[in-house]
Amino acid sequence: MDYDIKQESGFSYLEIGEGDNLLLLHGLFGELSNFGGLIEHFSQNYRVVVPVLPLYTLPVKETTVASLVDYVSQFVAYKGYDSVHVVGNSLGGHVGLLFALDNADRIETLTLTGSSGLYENSLGGTFPKRGTYQYIKTKTEEIFYDHKVATKELVDTVFEIVNDNEKVIRILYMARSAIRHNLREELHQLTMPSLLIWGKEDTITPPFVGEEFEDLLPNSRLVLLDKCGHAPMMEKPEEFNQHLECFLNEVVHEY
Repeated sequence: MDYDIKQESGFSYLEIGEGDNLLLLHGLFGELSNFGGLIEHFSQNYRVVVPVLPLYTLPVKETTVASLVDYVSQFVAYKGYDSVHVVGNSLGGHVGLLFALDNADRIETLTLTGSSGLYENSLGGTFPKRGTYQYIKTKTEEIFYDHKVATKELVDTVFEIVNDNEKVIRILYMARSAIRHNLREELHQLTMPSLLIWGKEDTITPPFVGEEFEDLLPNSRLVLLDKCGHAPMMEKPEEFNQHLECFLNEVVHEY
């Protein structure tokens, strides 16, 4: 699926569909294609919005999770969204949590999948480091239970990133920032309805991380998907969409 990426006032983003705002936040190696199935499904009834996070363009010393949160906050203000449903994968979940802490009055619901923010090893020691193409292919495949999900296009993207010195430096800064910014003591403040969708075979943020999020987020529920790794919206798109749609419908009908 080809996406019409808009460029406005320093922001790059996808906006498609009409209705309530569904804000998708991608992870450290993420891109719009990671949300392909979700975008196609939910743009029929929602305004699906995916800002391209400036992971590789921030000044090195400003390459932090807090800077990404500032970017998202400025973007939402620029677009004039009064309320949003937030969905975040991996680092995007971490950004979504911090954004929600700063903007609780704007957040209708919060959905996390394979999120960082609790588990210190979720980013710092697991991202693929420079190596041969086969090594990068193997490390990328480890993200998924079904290694076939790691397409050549995806492996090529990761290989390009980890062989670019400027990008690698920023990945390191961002990963260290995420590790330092543990949210365990703050999650009780997030009382909006929250859905946690986790792969049972996630080796980056294992299922116990999802269970801990469920314990700490007051109004949350956890769904575990069989034979699924760190990116359920890619590996199990139909199941992911079904759970998210049921959750959103329940919230809409309740309120």
